[in-house]
Formats: sequence, C-alpha cells, structure tokens
Amino acid sequence: MRRRAIPLLLGAAVVSALLTGCGPTSTAGEPSRPTSASTPKATARESADAGPAVPPALSAEALKALPAAQFDAVIPGLLAAPPRLDARAVFHVPFDTAVYGADFTTPVARIPAHDFLGEPTVLVVAGTRGKWSLVLTPARQKLPSTATADAPAPAQSAAWVPSSALQFAGRLTERIVISTSTQTLSILDETGAVASSFAVGVGTPETPTPTATGYLQARYLDPSQGQDEHRIQLTSLHATAADEPYGGSDGGLIGIHYQSTARGAVSHGCVRLSSDAIAAVDALPLGTTVEIGD
Repeated sequence: MRRRAIPLLLGAAVVSALLTGCGPTSTAGEPSRPTSASTPKATARESADAGPAVPPALSAEALKALPAAQFDAVIPGLLAAPPRLDARAVFHVPFDTAVYGADFTTPVARIPAHDFLGEPTVLVVAGTRGKWSLVLTPARQKLPSTATADAPAPAQSAAWVPSSALQFAGRLTERIVISTSTQTLSILDETGAVASSFAVGVGTPETPTPTATGYLQARYLDPSQGQDEHRIQLTSLHATAADEPYGGSDGGLIGIHYQSTARGAVSHGCVRLSSDAIAAVDALPLGTTVEIGD
C-alpha cells in the first residue's frame, strides 16, 4: 500500500483525521516493576491504603491547555507502560480528563473523550494505587531519535488518572499474543489457552515490530490504502527503531491489517494478516490487549 501524505506505519489510514500508512508477567492490578532508572516508568501496585491524594479538578481553561494524549503526540511527562499486563475491562472517559505522571500532582496531558474517528476513546487499566488507575495512552513518551541506551523510547505509554473519572464500558475475556520470532498471532481465551493461531508478517530487521503490550484502540476501513473490505486494527503501540518508519507524520503507529503477503519479516513494523486472521481479530472488542514478544 502506498500513500505517503501522512502514512501509517502499518498500512492503516485514519478515515476522518487524515491518518494514513502502514520481565515477569503481571496482572492489571500489579504490573511489572521498572527496569531503568533513567526512563520514567510506571510502578503501579494494588494498595490497601488510599494512595496519593487526588488533586482538585482543573479549570476548563487549564484542562484545554494540556496536550491531548493522542496518536501523534509526544509527551515527556507520560510513563513507560509495564511490559505485560492482563486487562479484564475496557473503559471510556465521559469528558476530557487530565492524567498525571509519577508525582500524582502535576497534570501532564489530557485524555480526550473522543478519538480521531469521533468515537469514545478506549482505555484499559494496567494497575491501581489507592484512588488512582494507571491507564495506557495512545501517545508517545519519547521519539526514538532522542532515545539513548539508558533511556530508550517505549513503545507504549501510560499515565495515572483518578479512578472515579473512568466509565466501565465492558469486560475483556480474550487477548492477542504475537511472536516476532515464530511470526504467529495467537488469540488466548480467558483461561490463557490458545483459541486460535495464525501465521503473520512482521517487521524487517531494519524496521522491526516493537515488543511491548498495548491494546486495540480503533478500527476502520480505508479504501485509499486498499483496505475496503477488511478493517484496519489500530493498536496503541508505536515504533521504537525510528520516528516514522513508513514516512509521513502518523506517529509511527503500529497497526494490524490484511495483506496478501502475510508471512515473514516483510513490513515496516506492521503485523500483516491473512483474511481469516484479520476476521478473527476484527471480532474481538476494542480494548483487547496486544502483547508482542520475541
């Protein structure tokens, strides 16, 4: 697929927002601990105490002035998300909501109530602490071009939000696990058993598919990318080897999409699926976690 105006890394294109183009296991309440002191990371845990106090609500003007945590944003105050999580529910926010970094005091961004398609923003919780929930966000914390060995650019960002701001939207019973070494995508059921598995195409050594855990944030058709039958499955993950592996200004997003060539190391970081595989992923609810490993 070739459309270079604002190409999406995984061949996905935003229909109405001009977006185009291609550690131990933990639970939602107890994500893995940080591994680098140089890059801020989430340290969520279940807590019997109240945790940090929730700050007073922001004024409308102060909230509007915060950067929106959306697909093309780079917000240094965000946290690197835990490498693995087991989210069992999906949430929305009924209105734009401030999110916080490691100090639980200074707002670093806002989660818009609606995404680039005009649909309710989808969120999953990676952990809790007192009255706070750690949510994954669709924005970047850092560009790969500014990363160092001690402070890498995470593929998935996170931020703290008062739990009271979240609106339950449904349960999650399945999750996606992708292996870049075996080049497979598996759908696991609630017990962790493999319900189905498919061969897939992944990134090349020069433009690898990042290893991290994100979630399905949106899906849509885009005839301009040749995707007029199988909906593109847009994840919350971003490329970590280059700012824009596909070119353009899509934020280096990682998507899952149909492609006739859907085997081997063949993409700019996308995950390419056969028609049967993309139909199986399309049947899963938004918010389903996507864990990519070696």
